[in-house]
Amino acid sequence: MIRTHYVKDLEPRMDGKEVMLAGWVHEVRETGKITFLLLRDSTGIVQIIGKKGDTDEKTMKAMSLPKESVVAVTGILKVNKEARKGFEIIANKVIDLNPISTKIPFEVTGKVPADIDVRLNHRYIDLRRLETAAIFSIQSTILQSFRNFLIEKGFKEIRTPTLVAEATEGGSEVFEVKYFEKKAYLAQSPQLYKQLALVGGMDKVFMIVPVFRAEKSNTTSHLTEVTQMDIEVAFADADDVIKILSEVVTQIVKDVIKENKAELELLNKNLDIPKVKVVTYSELVKELKKKGSTIEQGADLSREDEQKITEIYGHYVIVKDYPTKARAFYSMPKKENPELSNSFDFIFDGLEICSGAQRIHIPELLVKQLEDRGLDPKNFDFYVNAFRNGAPPHAGWSIGLERLTMQIVGAKNIREATLFPRDRKRLTP
Repeated sequence: MIRTHYVKDLEPRMDGKEVMLAGWVHEVRETGKITFLLLRDSTGIVQIIGKKGDTDEKTMKAMSLPKESVVAVTGILKVNKEARKGFEIIANKVIDLNPISTKIPFEVTGKVPADIDVRLNHRYIDLRRLETAAIFSIQSTILQSFRNFLIEKGFKEIRTPTLVAEATEGGSEVFEVKYFEKKAYLAQSPQLYKQLALVGGMDKVFMIVPVFRAEKSNTTSHLTEVTQMDIEVAFADADDVIKILSEVVTQIVKDVIKENKAELELLNKNLDIPKVKVVTYSELVKELKKKGSTIEQGADLSREDEQKITEIYGHYVIVKDYPTKARAFYSMPKKENPELSNSFDFIFDGLEICSGAQRIHIPELLVKQLEDRGLDPKNFDFYVNAFRNGAPPHAGWSIGLERLTMQIVGAKNIREATLFPRDRKRLTP
C-alpha cells in the first residue's frame, strides 16, 4: 500500500510518529521560508509543512505542485494547536504519483463557483469537492441502512430483469431496444417480477435496481435512469407496508444523523427524526383547496400541491387512498369504494419519494384493469396467468434513491444526488 493511514485515522496522540499519506493537493500556500500543502483524501484534509533549511530541496520543490496533483507524502506527525486539526505533518518526502498534463476544469475548493453542467461534464473532478463527496457518503449510508433494516426484518434480496418484453406500466415512456429478432424495452419498474417472486412463495423480498423512463422532462426532480429501492410482502395489505415504509424512512434518517454528522454539518443540513403523518387523498384535497390550490378530486398532485403538504402536515407525510384511475393497473381497488385504490405516496419535504399499493392478485380483475387502460391482456399473459396458480394477497412500494438523497441533503437538483446522471440531454460521462 502507498499509504499507512487515512487522514481520519490521524490524531494528536500519534505525536512524533512517521506516517505515509496519499491523496490530492487541495491547496498550496507559501509564506517566506515555509510552504503549507493541504493534502486531501477521501476522509478529510490535513496540513503538510515544509521549511527551507530543514526540509530537503527536492521535497520543498515537490510541495509546490499544482493543485489537484495526486501525491504520496511521508512525514512526522507533530502536534500544533494552531493547525486545523490540532496537528500537522512535517514533510520528509513528497512524490508526484502522476503529473497533471491538462488544465483542471474548475476550482475544486469552491472559491470560484462552477456551473452544474460544467461540474457534471467532469464529475470525476466534481467528486473531489468536499460537498459532493459528502452527498455520496450520505447516499452510501442510505443504501446500507435500507438493506440492513430489511434483512433484519426477514426480507430476502432479489434481482429482477432490466430487459422486458412489454412496457411494465403501459404508456409510451419506454426505451425501446433491439433484442435479437425481437423488440424489447428497458424496464420502467421491477413491479411485475417482484410480484411473481411472491407467487413463488418468497413471502418478503426487497431489491435495489435501476429503472428507465423515457420522459421528455427537463425538471430538477426527474431523470431517465434512476435507482429504485423496492419491497413486496405477501399476505399483506396497504396499511401493512405503509407501516414498514414509515419505519424504514425513520431508520434511514436516524442512521444518517448518527453516521454522517460531519457531512451534514458541511452541507449545512439539519435533520429531524421523522414523525410520519398518514392522511387520505380526499382529506388532502380539501386541505389543499383551503390553501388556494385549484386541485379537484381525482386529479394528480402538482409540484406546488406537494410543497404545500409540508405547510399543512409537516416534513414526512404519507397520502393514501388515491383514485383508482390515477394509479397503475395493478393497484387494488378498495372493496367499499372501487373508485378509490389501496395505494399511497410518501411526500418528504414537498417531494414525492415513494409510491406503493396493495396489488391486484385476482386474475379476472387484472384483465379488466388492463383493458380499461387500453392495454392488451395477451401481452401480459405470463403475468396474469401466474395469478391463476394460487397467488396470495400482497402489497409493496418503491423509494427513489436519488430523490430521497436529494431531500436528505437539501439539494435543489436531483442531478446533485446522482453519481453519473442520465437525463434527456446527458448520456456522458
